[in-house]
Amino acid sequence: MPINILMPALSPTMEVGNLAKWLKKEGDTVKAGDVIAEIETDKATMEVEAVDEGTIGKILVAEGAQDVPVNETIAVLLEEGEDASAIKDGGAAPAAKKSEAEKDDAPESKAEPAKSESKPAKEEAPAKASQPSQPAKSANGSGGRVFASPLARRLAKDGGIDLSQVKGSGPHGRVIQADIEAVKSGKTPLAAPASAGGAPAAAPSMTDAQVMKLFEEGSYDIVPHDNVRKIIARRLVEAKTTIPHFYLTVDTEIDELLKLRAEINSAAPMGDDDKPAWKVSVNDMVIKAMAMALQRVPDANVTWTEGGMLRHTRSDIGVAVSIPGGLITPVVRHAEEKRLSEISNEMKDLAARARTRKLAPQEYQGGSTAISNLGMFGIKDFAAVINPPHASILAVGAGIETAVVRDGKIEARTIMSITLSTDHRAVDGALGAKLINAVKTLIEKPAGMLA
Repeated sequence: MPINILMPALSPTMEVGNLAKWLKKEGDTVKAGDVIAEIETDKATMEVEAVDEGTIGKILVAEGAQDVPVNETIAVLLEEGEDASAIKDGGAAPAAKKSEAEKDDAPESKAEPAKSESKPAKEEAPAKASQPSQPAKSANGSGGRVFASPLARRLAKDGGIDLSQVKGSGPHGRVIQADIEAVKSGKTPLAAPASAGGAPAAAPSMTDAQVMKLFEEGSYDIVPHDNVRKIIARRLVEAKTTIPHFYLTVDTEIDELLKLRAEINSAAPMGDDDKPAWKVSVNDMVIKAMAMALQRVPDANVTWTEGGMLRHTRSDIGVAVSIPGGLITPVVRHAEEKRLSEISNEMKDLAARARTRKLAPQEYQGGSTAISNLGMFGIKDFAAVINPPHASILAVGAGIETAVVRDGKIEARTIMSITLSTDHRAVDGALGAKLINAVKTLIEKPAGMLA
């Protein structure tokens, strides 16, 4: 039967995408893995691959279409022997065949007797009120049923993973092998099971009209939100309302770090372009310090999930980068193993491509923790919001020359405040204190980062 090609969710935060370009046209034959289109997301331009083989029967969303919702049908793929007459309105598969496919994955249940359609509405009302509440929807939105490939079911069973808490990325939200492997590796956290009574009602908020009434007419302009800003707003609300934040702040002396940085940069050889091969920044050294601190305090190198704690074996450090309209957090993988010069050059590349939205999803998804540095803007200290699925984030302030007392004498020292925000479910106060003090030690005695 015809297969719907859906607007894919190319990142956890994606809600809509722009169909930038079709690379296949109606009538073209494709096989699994062929690139069929280019999609512009909120963060990057990505290629979309076919997951089945067949013939492009009909393109439903034209090239250049903006704000196409995730999971909306954008084209229809015909299997061998089918023609365009098999395509229904909107590209939907025939209802009878679709329901039969769903039966293969649905758990067996006793058939319910058909309800009489001739009963008056007021007789039905009490019956509805007495019915138990509907089962909570599973992560793939199937309302209790979980659609998954046989291989995914077997892998989930072997790994003790609840399929209802896995968000499927296959056709129609089906859970596939890659989804299970992503959960096992910690790249994708399990979805929290919905409570039987549903989510608590949100506090009432002011409508747009009510807000506008507070201001004098003509004293403002309305600037529509773009997709990036909408997603940032949603994720910030999610982070602050679902993660119990706990904050720890210490002051660090960075005079030795600045001295070592200068020595490392002065030792950089000149490249073919007559520029130094590297130029290490304070932020690069903080990345290294955080990565090594997580190795020294492995209990803090974790991610909270409802099913269990994910304990990471390596230090993958996300670094907040400002981009037009918001920010993105590219990840430096295996940062604990890399030299400072490697981290420096990698961050320059990631930041440059982030600002032009050329990062691939695997370059900004996942990670053990994150670092947000506002020191270059003269900010002394601040507390950052945790970026799920991380359990912590380190906020870095400016290095400020300060008078301090040493052995009864006043001396000038360069002081930099750092604040660790932790997910209190995963990292409690004492553990967080160990982690931030490990970072402090490495910053104040930076030779340890070269060992």
